[in-house]
Amino acid sequence: MSRLPEPLQFLLHKHRELIRFALVGGTTFVIDNGVWYALKLTVLTDKVVTAKVIGVLVAIIASYVLSREWSFHTRGGRERHHEAALFFLVSGLGVAINIAPLWLSRHLFGLQAPFVSVLTEEVADFVSGSIIGMLLATGFKFWAMRRWVFPDAGARPDRRVHPISVDSTRVPSRNSGLPVSGTDPVDRAEAS
Repeated sequence: MSRLPEPLQFLLHKHRELIRFALVGGTTFVIDNGVWYALKLTVLTDKVVTAKVIGVLVAIIASYVLSREWSFHTRGGRERHHEAALFFLVSGLGVAINIAPLWLSRHLFGLQAPFVSVLTEEVADFVSGSIIGMLLATGFKFWAMRRWVFPDAGARPDRRVHPISVDSTRVPSRNSGLPVSGTDPVDRAEAS
């Protein structure tokens, strides 16, 4: 990152939470669609919406772990069980938002065989379920995660060093003789 121009470094640092959330979203997009298409093309050929719900649920579980440990790793302010309950509640609302365009496409607009060609059906499924639904749900979830699930910025310490936010001349090295934190297994081994 140090090779990037300073204004770009600043923007990447300033919006790192959003960038990480987007990367988690990209990962869960692949998980969601992989499971959805695997089910819809094999065992749930007549239950496309059910297959999509299962795909989204598998992606939500992966999303919780990645969001808590990476995207929002410095946020918190709630006990873990309360945080998890709110995460799954927000994600449940996200599922409803995500599924709504697919349901409308299939059941209200009738974009399914035999009323339309198989190609039209597949394109309509992908656009409504994987693009429109995912974008609407993602916008809602980012807002809701920051607002309710992980509300307090800086609630958990950021153990990662960001090159443009830390003056490295003021950070003690492991060999400087200064006390270490003792929370990291490496720190504990060196401190003894």
